[in-house]
Amino acid sequence: MTNTFNNVDLPIEELIVNVVNQTLQIAKQTFVISEWMSLKEGAKYAGVSYNTFMKFRGMGLKISEVDGVKRVSRKEIDQFLESHSF
Repeated sequence: MTNTFNNVDLPIEELIVNVVNQTLQIAKQTFVISEWMSLKEGAKYAGVSYNTFMKFRGMGLKISEVDGVKRVSRKEIDQFLESHSF
């Protein structure tokens, strides 16, 4: 079975793969992980709940606070998790 897309005949499987690849490229361009994240974003990045992330803070995860605004570095999260790996 073929479909016409932009005047090109492609098998349906190839059409789906092309659309998925285009969508992934767009997503990669729009989704950028910031170096500095809020604590909520940091917890999501680390793949843990906010409460667990706060426990990490008590275990030595470094948080930056400027004028009451708390941020955590992606590198700091990576280093913290690496240092607690076994």
